Amino acid sequence: MNLFDAVPSNFFNLLSSQSNGRIYSDCLQVIYREYEHEISYRISRERIRDALAVYLREADVHIENDPEMQNDNAGDMASAILRKFCTPEVGWLCDEIDDVTYGHNIVMTEQGILLAEFLQQLMKPEKAEFSSYIFDIYNRLHNEKQWGDNPYVNALEAVYRNARDLSRALKRLSTFIRDIIERMVKEQTLESLTNNILEYCNGDFIKEYARLNKQQNIHVYRTFIVTKLKDMENSRRTYNAILDSCMKETGLDQEKAENLIIDKFSLTKKFLQDDYDNIMKDIQHKITVYMQIAVGRARFLQNRDPNTRGYIEQVMHYLIESEEDPEMKESIKMDLSDLFEVNEYFFIDTSSLRYPGRTNVIRTSEEVELVSITEEEKEEGLRLQKEAAYDPYSKAAMKAYILDQMHGAADITSDQLPMGKPEEVLAALSAAAYGNENGFEVEVLEGYREENHLRLHRFRLQKKEI
Repeated sequence: MNLFDAVPSNFFNLLSSQSNGRIYSDCLQVIYREYEHEISYRISRERIRDALAVYLREADVHIENDPEMQNDNAGDMASAILRKFCTPEVGWLCDEIDDVTYGHNIVMTEQGILLAEFLQQLMKPEKAEFSSYIFDIYNRLHNEKQWGDNPYVNALEAVYRNARDLSRALKRLSTFIRDIIERMVKEQTLESLTNNILEYCNGDFIKEYARLNKQQNIHVYRTFIVTKLKDMENSRRTYNAILDSCMKETGLDQEKAENLIIDKFSLTKKFLQDDYDNIMKDIQHKITVYMQIAVGRARFLQNRDPNTRGYIEQVMHYLIESEEDPEMKESIKMDLSDLFEVNEYFFIDTSSLRYPGRTNVIRTSEEVELVSITEEEKEEGLRLQKEAAYDPYSKAAMKAYILDQMHGAADITSDQLPMGKPEEVLAALSAAAYGNENGFEVEVLEGYREENHLRLHRFRLQKKEI
């Protein structure tokens, strides 16, 4: 059957309207929310009309290109919208007369309910708790009393549905990580990149994934589940009970019912034994790619950043040298020591190289008035400059951090670094990124370090021999 054979002819037309589609969608959501705390999808017409009128009045919206809706009265517009939604061509609602009060009730059709739920899912998708699917399968099969009366519906069909839903949820997670990676490649600043990584570390989907991958790992329950499914399939008594239950439930003949049962047994076992591992490997691979791109992108942003800081240091150097009073010169140096390395440069490395930029030629001169500032403004400017210059993950800070963690040893692995907080994960990533430049040999080790729902590829930093 085709979709458009199952729904009214204009079921989607109102949403496809460029000028009014948003309004009709909001109106359907307003109506759907009115039923949220009711015992059925049947409410008096006056209540639905009033709810729509409040929305139209507060949102101050106007429906265009529809003669029935050209009315400034919100109540009249709400009534016109209800009439349109109740037409057989649209079929979102229907208008029924109450058998007792003879008043008009607005009833949401089954298709209208599904459409409203679909729109809500599009706007705010619900997050799946992956481990709940595994728990439901395990607990259901573990207690035969739960499904003994109807083994097809309460056992095979329920287990198959949970396995299918878990597969779909994990595929969505895999796709979501890919979206994060794509956003990572487009990051333009270190600040936005850092925020992206922190969002990743604190993300709900990482917590859900960690629970499935560790505390509620499927490997703990898989052997029992697969063995139980095979026992049910091979037991003539249980299989016949499932077959009889399937034929009664679906109305299929014996041959088609057997084919359906065989498919659901085989697809469920295939997912649990093969597909699940393949999906999880794909997710783990994408997480590794995400972290590798994060490190590479951070280094790229560091290297391509225009040398604005260098220009400021040069200007400050000229200002210091122009000061004739020796005491004042020394005082300026002390105040700026936390911000700039004005006079002393101890080493040069590959990140110090920069290709010449395009020089802006000054063709006309301008005269500007000097602006005097107070001492308070100077102190505030200096404070803001110090805050802007502070980088907790700079190359020098990471070298000091690793040396402090080594406690005099010649090498250290990621297993020895603290990783209880997202900031500590960023410190470990930055230490690895600056490893070669800070005088360490970086060796990537097998496996991952996991702690408090955070995951990092293992590595070793070893002091280079001089």
